[in-house]
Amino acid sequence: MSEAEGYPGVGRVLVVIPTYNEADNIRMITGRVRAAVPAIDILVADDNSPDGTGGIADELALADDHIFVLHRAGKEGLGAAYKAGFAWAKDKGYDAVVEMDADGSHAPEELPLLLDALKDHDAVLGTRYIAGGSVHNWPAHRLVLSRGGNIYIRMALGMPFRDATGGYRAYRMPVLDAINVDTIASTGYSFQVELAWRSYRNGFRMTEVPITFTEREHGVSKMSGNIFKEQLLRVTVWGVQARRDGLLRMLGRKSRPGSTWP
Repeated sequence: MSEAEGYPGVGRVLVVIPTYNEADNIRMITGRVRAAVPAIDILVADDNSPDGTGGIADELALADDHIFVLHRAGKEGLGAAYKAGFAWAKDKGYDAVVEMDADGSHAPEELPLLLDALKDHDAVLGTRYIAGGSVHNWPAHRLVLSRGGNIYIRMALGMPFRDATGGYRAYRMPVLDAINVDTIASTGYSFQVELAWRSYRNGFRMTEVPITFTEREHGVSKMSGNIFKEQLLRVTVWGVQARRDGLLRMLGRKSRPGSTWP
């Protein structure tokens, strides 16, 4: 398959990179992605960054016809940026999308691992917490929160994944269509959990591959205590609803329309 046709066994792939005040990182991350997998395209979804990230992205797009920029009106959250990026990918006829952070915490050099796994799966989750995965330069409390949160998610939702909160992933476009991604209510990091949860509940072929996560060197992390609380609250609600629906099925009844997703 030629570069113009995309990644072998997958097709045309778009890496969606949401940005907000990532002027120190955007040149670095796009350059590494382009060097790692020249056959893919990049969409920078910028939330009107005050530091000029969008303008830098425009310069990069002018110099490289594999880079595109989606200018958004303002900061609306990670989930909203990804939904806009997914809609752009669908409109342009891509076969698969990849989620990737702008700060270098996700190694573009590991992107072939995700795409190779996508040849035989519908969705691939990059995972820090399986053999071969690792976390670097994180403070102990962040690591404890992340590991503990993922243990709780597995218990509450019954998903087998070791890292349902990670943001380095690849999805085939039919998955996003089937799970009706436009209706996802989560806007923060719980967006990642909801994507995985809906994909899992719909029976898609999913797998995890090990990744190396490295804390950003430049800029400020968007994670906060409120985001973490939102994530746990939503997971609890989904878990309760799943058990309720299972019980109703056992009793031969149907769940209330529109009540599945908060």
